[in-house]
Amino acid sequence: MAMECGIALPGLQGGAGHMMFGGVEVQCVRVRAGRTVAMAMQKLKRVQVQRADRMVHDLRMASATPLPLLRQVADALVEEMCAGLEREGGSEQLKMLPSYVENLPSGNEKGLFYAVDLGGTNFRVLRVSLGGKKGEVLSQEYKEVAIPRELMTGTGKDLFDFIADTLAKFVDTEDTSLEPNPDKTREAGFAFSFPVRQTSVKSGIVIHWTKGFKIDDAVGKDIVKQFQDAIGRSGHNVEISALVNDTVGTLAGGRYNFQEETMIGCILGTGTNACYVERADAVKKWKDPLPKSGEMVINLEWGNFRSPWLPRTFADEEVDNESVNPGDQWFEKMVSGMYLGEIVRHMLLKLAEEAALFGDTVPGKLRERHSLGTPCVSEMHADTSAELQVVAAVLHQNLGIQSTSLEQRRIVRDLCDMVGQRGGRLAAAGVYGLLKKIGRAGPHKNGFAMSRKKKKTVVAMDGGLYEHHLPYRKYMEEALHELVGRNGAYEVFLRLQNDGSGIGAALLAASHSRHTKP
Repeated sequence: MAMECGIALPGLQGGAGHMMFGGVEVQCVRVRAGRTVAMAMQKLKRVQVQRADRMVHDLRMASATPLPLLRQVADALVEEMCAGLEREGGSEQLKMLPSYVENLPSGNEKGLFYAVDLGGTNFRVLRVSLGGKKGEVLSQEYKEVAIPRELMTGTGKDLFDFIADTLAKFVDTEDTSLEPNPDKTREAGFAFSFPVRQTSVKSGIVIHWTKGFKIDDAVGKDIVKQFQDAIGRSGHNVEISALVNDTVGTLAGGRYNFQEETMIGCILGTGTNACYVERADAVKKWKDPLPKSGEMVINLEWGNFRSPWLPRTFADEEVDNESVNPGDQWFEKMVSGMYLGEIVRHMLLKLAEEAALFGDTVPGKLRERHSLGTPCVSEMHADTSAELQVVAAVLHQNLGIQSTSLEQRRIVRDLCDMVGQRGGRLAAAGVYGLLKKIGRAGPHKNGFAMSRKKKKTVVAMDGGLYEHHLPYRKYMEEALHELVGRNGAYEVFLRLQNDGSGIGAALLAASHSRHTKP
């Protein structure tokens, strides 16, 4: 009968370090030594976990987003918005670009329209059939394609030839029973989610690139002409009738569904941006005749917003330094999908190096850039299992960390929660700033008449981060409700617009079509 101390059955020969007692060989010295080593290892692991816990606590304090801080962030954003509307270049952070969109969708649009949605590392081509007065999308088809990484830093011709070739092949799959337009010309909206200074509803000059793109020869040129030339080289007859930022497309989709209630469009995906409906006379830098509607859709390009109120950590500094645009896009690098995974990776690397979180050897994969993507962080953040099996699987499959304790997995999940919570709450502060600017965040008048009866305001949302990272979305919604408060004059709703920017671009192509009857 074997006992806890390693008793061997009689008849076995003793060896060095063994003792015979009552006919039983007892491995006392070896057992004591083994227990001593085990206890020492357990103590070392406890010390390592405690050190890691202290570091996580410090990071959480540095990343904290209490309500007063979020209000300061919103106020700083409004200040930059006002400066950007006053004159060209009035804000060094926010472009505050007029969109030239005069006709937001009314629900009466009818016909077949295409859209190209270039919003990040993937792009989509869409075909949409609109039903007219019923305000219905009769049918829609789309194809999503990944952009090869070398094209993200190559030439404009190579990028747009690739996109135009994809669009041409998609047009070739069109049902022959569909009639695009009386003259057979197909019209398309182009959702382009990078900073552009528009010169008309169908032309605009590229200001700079974001989200990992850096195509220098396209900067300072008309983006529609570059794309239209590429379409011409493909041999297809497709006319770009509306150039829209992806947020403007999302806003248009919201207007199609919710009409006047939709005042803001917001993207939270690979990158982030927002637009809103402003009073036209508040755009002091506008020199052309004001739109008859008295309103103007303004594209903030808020990814470049920065403020001392933004709670940055060492990991944000590392991510910024390693990016293609160091010093720019602070807000985007703290809240969008392209960067959250890298922030968590840098935090884990620091814990591995300074607290030996994963043992004496730092996992090699942790040193590799982009080895931990935001989708992985989202999966670990959403893990509610008792043993955090999803966290264990992600660490194993993506970072090669084969064996982890529950305490280690808990620390990893805490970091994912910390970064997701900060991102969601900061995104809410941004939306709250827009609501304040248009007078829909409380009793303070800011150009819009306030009604005693509570009204509804809809924020049209799009982007994979908002759609799929559910804990992030929950943090954002909770923070926005805290900021608006129960006694606000307006009820605010975040509404997901599936394919919002792409569908919106097709809708704006329809509302600005040269075949549309006045």
